[in-house]
Amino acid sequence: MGSPGFWDDPDSAQKVLQRVSSLKASVDAWGEVRARADDLGVLLDLGIEEGDESVGEEVQDGLKSLARQVERLELATLLGGEYDGNNAIMSIHPGAGGTESQDWASMLLRMYLRWAERQGYKTEIVDFLPGEEAGIKSVTVLISGRNAYGYLKAEKGVHRLVRISPFDANARRHTSFASVDVMPEIDDAIDIDIKPEDLKIDTFRAGGAGGQYVNKTESAIRITHIPTGIVVQCQNERSQHSNRLMAMKILRAKLFEHYREEENKKLAELRGEQREIAWGSQIRSYVFHPYNMVKDHRTGVEVGNIQAVMDGELDVFIEAYLKKKKP
Repeated sequence: MGSPGFWDDPDSAQKVLQRVSSLKASVDAWGEVRARADDLGVLLDLGIEEGDESVGEEVQDGLKSLARQVERLELATLLGGEYDGNNAIMSIHPGAGGTESQDWASMLLRMYLRWAERQGYKTEIVDFLPGEEAGIKSVTVLISGRNAYGYLKAEKGVHRLVRISPFDANARRHTSFASVDVMPEIDDAIDIDIKPEDLKIDTFRAGGAGGQYVNKTESAIRITHIPTGIVVQCQNERSQHSNRLMAMKILRAKLFEHYREEENKKLAELRGEQREIAWGSQIRSYVFHPYNMVKDHRTGVEVGNIQAVMDGELDVFIEAYLKKKKP
C-alpha cells in the first residue's frame, strides 16, 4: 500500500477545488465581457451599414453597462485574502444615544441591503431587535455571493452621523454612532471544535415591533459558548431547527475569529481594529448638516452626493480601502 496521496487529504482537496472554481469563475466573467464587447461591435457595424442612427444610443448604453462590469472585475483583482471569496455575516449595533443611534443603525442596514442588491447578492436577516421608538437595537445579516466578505470587510468599524435630528423638537444638530462588524461565513470543511457541553442553549418567543424585517416565530434560539462567553441568537427562520442551524453557523464564524486572534493576532485581516463606539474612533463620517459630505477617514475619499451613498453606492470607498491594504 503506497503512501497517502494529495487527494487523500480532504481539506487540501477542498481548497484546491475551491481555488479552481474561483479561477474558472474569473475566466468566465472576462470571457463574458469580451463576448458583450464583440456583440456591441457587430451591432455598431450593422447600424452604420444600414444608416440606423438609433443604434448609436443602444451601443452607448451597452458600453456604459460594460464599463461598470469591467470596473467590478478589476475591483475583484484586489481580493487576495484566504476568505475573501466567502459569504459575509454582518452585524450592526448602535452606540450610545438611544433613539438617535438606533435610527442611524437602521439607515446603515438599508444602505448595505441596497449595496448588496446592486451586486446581485442574496441577503437574509437572521436576527433583528427593533428599537423601542424607532430604528434597531441590533441586526445580523447573512450576505451571500462571490467575494461578499472580501468587499464588505472594508466596512468593519464605527460609522458616524451628523444631522439635524428628526426626533428633536428644537431641530438641533446631533451626532450618532453605530458599529459594523463583518465576518466571513465559515464552511464545514474548516474544523472548529465546538463541544456540546460547552453550549448553553435557550429558546424564547420572538417578537418586537414587527415590520418587513421581522418574521415572528415561537422558536427563537440563543446560544452561549460558555468558555468564551460568545453569545449568538437567531429568531427569523421558520422553525426552531432552522434557527438553531443558523445560530450555529454564526457561532462558528465568531469562534473562528476568536481562535484566529488568539493564535496569530491577525486582527486587521479578519476583524479590523476593535474600537469604542464613540468620538474619535470612526472609520467614516456621514454629514447631513451643515453641508453634505461622506468622508472615509482611513483613505481620505470624500463624496458629496450623500443620498447616493445611502442608496448603496459604496464601491468608491471599498475600492480605495482595498487598494490601500493591498501589499
